[in-house]
Amino acid sequence: MHINISIGIYYMQLLIDKELNSSDKILKPDFNSKTGRELLAFYLQTKFKQVFAYDRRCESPLFKVVSPTFIQRFSKRLITNPHKRMLIGITGESACGKSTICRELKNLIEQLSMPVSVLSTDNYFNDISELIKKYGGFDELRDNGYDVDAPESFQMELLRKDLIKLSEGLDIKAPRYIPNGTGVSVPESMDVSSDKVIVVEGIATMYEEVQDVFDIKVYIETEEDIRRERFMKRAISERNQTDDNAQKQWDYIVEAGEKYVLPARSSADFVLDGNVDLKYFDKILEYLHAITNNFQ
Repeated sequence: MHINISIGIYYMQLLIDKELNSSDKILKPDFNSKTGRELLAFYLQTKFKQVFAYDRRCESPLFKVVSPTFIQRFSKRLITNPHKRMLIGITGESACGKSTICRELKNLIEQLSMPVSVLSTDNYFNDISELIKKYGGFDELRDNGYDVDAPESFQMELLRKDLIKLSEGLDIKAPRYIPNGTGVSVPESMDVSSDKVIVVEGIATMYEEVQDVFDIKVYIETEEDIRRERFMKRAISERNQTDDNAQKQWDYIVEAGEKYVLPARSSADFVLDGNVDLKYFDKILEYLHAITNNFQ
């Protein structure tokens, strides 16, 4: 039997309330001991399976695909390398909803006072300001063959170094790419702290050069007509592009997405529906937060 999302939100809240109000809680394990970490891993395995099974019953599940090896790999990671920060990579084709989900995630993080940092790989675009001056504008540069979404157009070596530093508990100063059409990248201009969990989003998040750094890999998937509608609306109303320029950019984005971003889908731990109700997404995250912090 399928349940709709509004009822799904209601029942997920019931699970949260049950977890928080339960008198039958386990003692908090000693995470410094292997036995304690093994207990936590087993506990989380059970809860993850519960969430996945519950989500499958919804008419519009959040989880479109779950890697069959995820739970085992994630458990092993918790047991064998407990001091490493948890890196979660979120990617997907343009206008799939990854930025929206990350904004929602950031808001929820602040509400729950969770120790999480958020980083966008879009800030690792190369500085192309001189090229834009040479060709007279970003559109002209693109029309002359500059492949802005190719791995070569990002500071991938620096991104990898920064991600490894964050995973080891070291704060970084990330570059900042200015999205105003000038192509300017300002080096070491953003402080990013190495919190317990680091969420990294953007099209470059699961490029081959950095994919192996992440503990959890998430791919956001949304139908192309919905993505196009979102993109065109933003391009015209927020970036003052003409219809023709916006369409040219969209045509490029579709081609680049299929070439550079879509391959990451097959190696993702989760493929999420980018058009799912964000309130439902919030409730699942709240439940996961509750089960990982609600010990006696």
